[in-house]
Formats: sequence, C-alpha cells, structure tokens
Amino acid sequence: MTSPAAGAPRIPDVFDPRGYAQGLPHSAYRLLRDRHPVVRQEEHEVLGWPAGPGFWAVTRHADVVRVLKDARTFSSYLGATQIRDPAPADLPFIRRMMLNQDPPMHGRLRRLVGRAFTRGRIDRFETAVRDRARGLLTAALDTARAGSGVVDLVTTVTDDYALLNLADVLGVPPGERGLLLDWTRRVIGYQDPDESGPPASGPDGRPADPRSPAMLQDMFAFARELAAHKRRHPGDDVLTVLATDRQLATPELEMFFFLLTIAGNDTVRSAAPGGLLALARHPDAYRALRAGAVATSSCVEELLRWHPPVLSFRRTAACDTELGGRPIRAGDKVVVFHGSANYDERVFAAPHRLDLARTPNPHVSFGDGPHVCLGAHLARLQLRVLYEETRVLLPVLELAAPPRHLVSNFIHGLKSLPLRLRPPDGDHLPG
Repeated sequence: MTSPAAGAPRIPDVFDPRGYAQGLPHSAYRLLRDRHPVVRQEEHEVLGWPAGPGFWAVTRHADVVRVLKDARTFSSYLGATQIRDPAPADLPFIRRMMLNQDPPMHGRLRRLVGRAFTRGRIDRFETAVRDRARGLLTAALDTARAGSGVVDLVTTVTDDYALLNLADVLGVPPGERGLLLDWTRRVIGYQDPDESGPPASGPDGRPADPRSPAMLQDMFAFARELAAHKRRHPGDDVLTVLATDRQLATPELEMFFFLLTIAGNDTVRSAAPGGLLALARHPDAYRALRAGAVATSSCVEELLRWHPPVLSFRRTAACDTELGGRPIRAGDKVVVFHGSANYDERVFAAPHRLDLARTPNPHVSFGDGPHVCLGAHLARLQLRVLYEETRVLLPVLELAAPPRHLVSNFIHGLKSLPLRLRPPDGDHLPG
C-alpha cells in the first residue's frame, strides 16, 4: 500500500512488481476502480531500481480506452511506454520504435510493417502451427507417461510453441532460434531474478536498463546479419519483406526486429499458459469447450480477458487535461492497467465468472486505438489452434501444484504450470 499523508486515503500499491507474483491483484484493482479510478501512485525504489516521480494509475475500462485512443493528449513518444523513465541519453534511441511513436509518424511505420503482417501470410502458417501444437502436446503426454504423470506445460509446451511459431513467421534459421527466448527473458523478465539472471550494472552501479542501446547491441547485430542474408536468399517471411523494403532505414529495421521478437514472442508465451491455467481451474468450462458447446473463437477472447498478457502501459500527458475527474498536467505520467480494465463491473457482467461464450467482450488485452497490437491476428490464431488441439489430446487439465507467476508489473507471465495429464484413450498415468 502507498503510504498516505495525514488524513489522506490509503491507496493500494499496484506498481511493485512483487505484487503480481500471485497473479492479478484483484482486491487492489477493485478498490481503485470503485474509489480512486485515477489516482497518484508512488514509484518507489524496488528490486534495486531507483525511485521515480510517480504516475497516475488508471484502472476503469472507459478511462483506459480513452487514454489508449487519444494519442494527441496521451503521448507514447514523449516518455515512451514503460512506467520507469528511460535515461535521457537513451530516449532518442527508444523513440525509434513504432511502439514509442505518435501519429502520424507511427502510422508510416505501421503501414510499412503491415505489408509484411498480412492476414494471408499469417493464415498460411496455420498448418505448421497446428502440427507444432499437436507435436508438443503429444510429447508432453509421452513425458507424463514415462514419469510421474506431471509435466510443466510452460517448459514442455507453451514456451517452445510461442518461440518456434514466431521464428517461422520472422524467418529465423532453426539453429538461431534459442536467441529469441534469451532476448525475451532479458528484456521482459528483467524484474524477476529467475528469468533475468544476475543483473548487469551500469556506470553508476545500479542495474543497467535491458532496453538501453548498450544492452541490445547483440540483438541488433543479429538483425542486420539476418536482413543481409534475406536479401541474398529471400523467403516467404516477415523479415524478408522488411529487409527488402527500400523505405525502411537500417535503424528502423533493427527496432522492428526488437519489437517483433519481444512482443511477438511474449504475447503468446504469456497468454497461452494463462488460458490453460484458467481452464484447469474451471473444469465445467473446459468440459463445455471439449463438448463443442462454446466456440473456440469466443473462448480465445474470454481467456484473453481473464489473463491479459500485458499488465500496464504508460503514456505521458502532452497538455493539461482532465481524466476521471482529476486534473492531469502536461508531462505527467499516465499508466493504464489492462488487468483492472478487463474486470471492470461497469462493462463486464460478473467479471469473475469465466464465461467462454461471453459476448460482447471488449477486453483491452491487445490495447486499443492507434497502438492496438499489430500481431493480434497471429496471436489469436496461435491461441485458437492450441486450445483446439488441447481439448482433443488432454481430456482433463488438473493442477498438480500452484503455478509460478512472473515478478513483473508489465507482463502477466507464468514461469511454470505443473499439470497432471490424462491421455485421451483413458490410459492411467503414473501417480
């Protein structure tokens, strides 16, 4: 909880990454939505990272959507999109990324990469994606049969599923694909010692920002080398399209590779086990899915609402304005909380009931406005296929131990999901 001044209300702390180690902090979100929908939040020193100036926490669905849609007032460019302020020297570099730009500059880059992310190109990957889901799930069953009956679906299925699908889309050679997961862990999991490893130190002795140019040189060098290879040996993949686009400068291509590698991998890497966890905890809903009583398309949307892969995004006020009855000054940080918006009782009836047939379902798990997730179609395809193959191969999803959540205020990830698996033919597994 944020320490209040004398006589001030006590405000739940939804900034501390450790507060997400057990999943979404629903009690804190509910209190904020009901009593403090737009409220100042302390940005205290935590996990070795220095304190910041604080920010406005936005937790109601309507306010979150307004911030995400109104790029003129709430800028991605001024201070980028992560809660903590980047080092001033790094800000020009960070602003090269499409995610950290405002219209119209953002629109130009989005159109360029949109040529590569066509629906037709992505749909052609469905056969390979389905074969991969079936193969990974079958291998997990084989592992369960040979052992205790329990497997970790994160390490045996969903990590590889997200990684290998993305590598196919990008056109990364098989021998180099492990690099994508290493980079994702470094950039996304930097707040969690299990994911990031020992933190690198900057010149001041504090942890070095994993998104700084100094920490990304190996990724950018790989992107340049791969782009040169694609120009000599083009393929039906996204990086070939980007590498042969004369309008895309080399620094822009590097930042696209960074964005697609990190966001493209971790969206599915976080959402997939989160959806399977929800199904394991709601066996009646899973039986309805297996029986065909609910469509997989609506199932995907509800599981995305239930377990949004992204927890928060930051904007910076470009001018004085008002939000949720609170005065916002130019330069203030404004942070939207997707996990709270997805459970807003003002929008979703009985939000804590998993309803795989829920419609409409205006969740904000892929954002909204000009920055709505560019790879949402690809992510939905992968999730739909995974759930379709899971319902065939795994008749029962039974938790064997509590899941382990990522320590992060940005990504709603799972580090492990131990399930006791049962084969479709009714054979008994050990244990």
